[in-house]
Amino acid sequence: MNAVDIQNLEKHTPMMRQYLTLKAEAPDMLLFYRMGDFYELFYDDAKLASELLGISLTARGKSGGDPIPMAGIPYHAVEGYLAKLVQLRVSVAICEQVGDPATSKGPVERKVVRIVTPGTLTDEALLQERQDNLLAAVYHGKVGFGYATLDVSSGRFVVTELPSREALEAELQRTNPAELLHSEDFSEMGIIASFNGKRRRPEWEFDYDTSYQLLLAQFGTKDLYGFGLGDVRLSLQAAGCLMQYVKDTQRTALPHINSIVRFNQCDSIILDAATRRNLELTKNLQGGFDNTLAAILDNTATPMGSRMLQRWIHEPLRNHHIIRARHDAVEELLSSGDVETLHDQLKALGDVERITARLALRSARPRDFARLRQSLSLLPAIKQLLANCHSEHLSKLAIMLGEFPEEHALLSRAIVDNPPMLIRDGGVLKSGYHQELDEWRALSQGATDYLADLEAREKQATGASTLKVGYNRVHGYYIEISRRESDLVPLSYQRRQTLKNTERYIIAELKEHEEKVLSSQGKALALEKQLWDELFDLLMPKLHELQQFARAAAELDVINNFAERADLLNYHRPELTAHNGIDIDAGRHPVVEQVSQTPFIANPVNLSPQRRMLIVTGPNMGGKSTYMRQVALITLMAHIGSFVPAQRAAIGPVDRIFTRIGAADDLASGRSTFMVEMTETANILHNATPESLVLMDEIGRGTSTYDGLSLAWSAAEHLANNLKAMTLFATHYFELTQLPELLENVANVHLDAIEHGDTIAFMHAVQEGAASKSYGLQVAALAGVPSKVVQAAKHKLHHLESRDRDNGLPSDTQQVMSFSAPAESAALTHLDSIDPDQLSPKQALDLLYQLKQLR
Repeated sequence: MNAVDIQNLEKHTPMMRQYLTLKAEAPDMLLFYRMGDFYELFYDDAKLASELLGISLTARGKSGGDPIPMAGIPYHAVEGYLAKLVQLRVSVAICEQVGDPATSKGPVERKVVRIVTPGTLTDEALLQERQDNLLAAVYHGKVGFGYATLDVSSGRFVVTELPSREALEAELQRTNPAELLHSEDFSEMGIIASFNGKRRRPEWEFDYDTSYQLLLAQFGTKDLYGFGLGDVRLSLQAAGCLMQYVKDTQRTALPHINSIVRFNQCDSIILDAATRRNLELTKNLQGGFDNTLAAILDNTATPMGSRMLQRWIHEPLRNHHIIRARHDAVEELLSSGDVETLHDQLKALGDVERITARLALRSARPRDFARLRQSLSLLPAIKQLLANCHSEHLSKLAIMLGEFPEEHALLSRAIVDNPPMLIRDGGVLKSGYHQELDEWRALSQGATDYLADLEAREKQATGASTLKVGYNRVHGYYIEISRRESDLVPLSYQRRQTLKNTERYIIAELKEHEEKVLSSQGKALALEKQLWDELFDLLMPKLHELQQFARAAAELDVINNFAERADLLNYHRPELTAHNGIDIDAGRHPVVEQVSQTPFIANPVNLSPQRRMLIVTGPNMGGKSTYMRQVALITLMAHIGSFVPAQRAAIGPVDRIFTRIGAADDLASGRSTFMVEMTETANILHNATPESLVLMDEIGRGTSTYDGLSLAWSAAEHLANNLKAMTLFATHYFELTQLPELLENVANVHLDAIEHGDTIAFMHAVQEGAASKSYGLQVAALAGVPSKVVQAAKHKLHHLESRDRDNGLPSDTQQVMSFSAPAESAALTHLDSIDPDQLSPKQALDLLYQLKQLR
C-alpha cells in the first residue's frame, strides 16, 4: 500500500477511508478487516497474504480511481491461517465490527481488537505445546547489554545483564525467542542479523525512568528491590520496552504478569553458544529435535513439564543444595513405586500454566475451563501420593499444589460436561446454574409442552388427522397438513410453504410464539455471555495460587520424569563433591546408546588436580568425540537434578562447560572454518578456570601441519599449566602425546581399535596410554574411497616415511622438544645486568665485543 493512499483519504470511498485509517495504526502488520463472513485484506497486504497463504488475489471495484487488490479468508478458518503466518514470523492485526449496523450511518464502526505477533501468542491452536514461546528485548549500553524475556502464555518474566557479545549470543541461543525487540540505533546488529523475529522499537521505549514507572505500575509496588533488581539498569530498560509492547498488542489487563526474576549467570553453569550447539541439548545440528538430550530425557506427562525440563537443561545449577534436594526427590519416587501412577495422574492435568494465563487475559475458552475443572479434581489424589514423603522437596511441592475445592465446585456447577469450543453460540453453562437463564432457554427451545397442546387443539378444531406442528431454521414454526385434507384448512391459516404431498401454514398464535422464542434466544445468549464473563471475575482472585499450582505440578512432573528415566534407562545417582574433579565409572553417552544398533561400550574418566588434562588419541570413528561429549552431558545431567548414565559418578564444582568440537564456515560474518575454530579456542583460553570442563577436539587441523601443531601444543600447554582447567584434548597430532612426559598433570588415553588385514574394528574402549597410529587409510576404505585411491595413498605413505628416515629428520620426541622453552641465553643474561645509562662510550664499545663472544 502506497503512502499516498493514507495522505489523500478524501479520494477514497468511505469504507476504504476507514480501512486505510485502521491500517495506519498497524503499518508493519497484515490487517485482517472483517466484512461479513470473511476477513479481507487490501493493497500490499492482499498481495503478501496471497503469496504467503496461497489464497486467490483479486481486484474488485476502484477507490481513488485505482483498482483495489483484494484477498480474503473465511472468519471461521482464521486460526489455521494465523498459525501459518506466525510460523513465518508475520504479525497480524485483527479488525472486528464493533458498531451496530442498524444505527450506523456509512460503514459500521470497526476497530483493531487483537494483535497477533509471534512473541505474544496465547491461543492454544497457535502455540507449540512443548516449547516456550518467548518475547525478548535487548538494549545495548556503554558496558554490556540488558536482556529481558517474557512468556505471555505463562507470565514468566526474566531479566539479565550480559557483559559481552559472546554472552548475548549464548543467551539468545539459550532462550530462542520467537520475537526480539531492539532499539532503532542498536549498534550490534551483526549478532542478530540472521534472526527472523527482529522488530525495531523507538528509542524512547527504552528510557530508564519510563520503564521503571511502567514496571512499578504493573507489579503494584513502590520499588523493585523486592525482586532483586535494585542494582540493574540496562535490563530494566529492556524490560520496560517489552512491557510496553505487550500492553500495545494485548490491549487488556495483564494480571498474570505479577513478578519479575533476575537470572544471574553465576547461579548456573555457563554454556556458550558453541557449547549448546555442539552438545545438541534441545536442537540437533540440523535444527531438529530428534537425537538430542531433551528427546531422550523427555517423557514428561504434561506440556508445562516438558517446557520446564528444557529450561533446566539449558540452566544447569551450581547450587549443590538445590541439586541434592532434586536427587533426593527422584530417589524417593523411585523407591516408592508410585512413578507410573503419578505419571498417569499428572498426564490428565493438561496445560494448567497456559490455561491460567488465558484466564488472566480473559481469553480462556469453554474447554479451557473444562480442563481446569478436571485438573482441580485430580489434586486430592496427587497430594495423597505425596502425603508420606520424607523428601523435603516433594513435601514443599505438595504444599505448593494448593487446594481449590470452591473453584472446582463452581466449575462443576457452571460448565457442561462437553462444552463447545466457543461461547459465541451458547450452550456452555449447565442447566440449574442460573434460574433466569433456564427460563429463557426453556422459552427459546420452543416450550414443547405448549406446542404439543397447540397441535392437539388444532387437530380437534379442524378435524385434520395429519396436522402437526413443526420447526426448521429457514421458515421457523409452521403447521403442516396433508394435501388430501386441504379442504379442512380454516381461512385463518396462511400458507407458508408448499411441498410435494403437504402444505405448511402459519397462524397468528404460532407467529406470536415464534417471535417470543426468537427474542428469548437472544436474551438467553446475552445472559449466558454475561454469566460467562462473571466466571472470570469469580476465578481471578485465585489467579496467583493457580499459577503456583501450575509451577509446582510442572516441577513434580519433571522430577517424576527423572525417576522414570532412571528406572527405564539404568541411570544412577551422581555424587556432588566439594573437591575439584570428575570421576566417572562406566559412563555412557545418553543419546548414542539409545540410537546405536550395537551395544554401547561404557568408559571411565578420571579428572583431578593431579590429572587435569587427558590427551585423547585414536582413529577417526573410534569414538573420541562421543567419549568427550558424554563426559559433558553426564556432568550437565547431574547438575539439573537427573540421575546419570554411569555406574558411578563423583563430580566436583563446575562453573563452565566449553566445547570446541567440529566447525563450519560462518560466511555471513566473513569467517572461514579455521577462523571459527580459532575464535572458539580464544573464548576458551580467555575464560576457562580450574573449575571449568573443557572439550577440545582436533585443534589446528584447519591450517598447515606445523602451524596447527604449534597452536595445538601451545593451547594444551596453556590449559594445563596456566588455566589448570579440567580438559579432554582429542588430537591426531601424535607429538602431543609427549606432553605427559613434560607436564605433571597431563595423561594419555586412547580409544582402541584392532587392525585385521586392510580392515579395522573399532573397540570404542578407552585405554590408558597413547594410540599407536591413526588408521586413516583404513577409515577411508570404510568410507567407500575407491580401493585404487587407498592403495595409492598407502604407497605414498611408505614413500614419505622412507624419505623422512633417509633424510635423518628429527624423531617425534625431538620435534616435541622443539616446542619447549629455549635455553636461557648468556648474552641476554649479561644484558639484563647492565644499566645502559651508566655506560661511557668506551665501556659500551667494550661491551659490544663481549656480547659478540658470548653469542
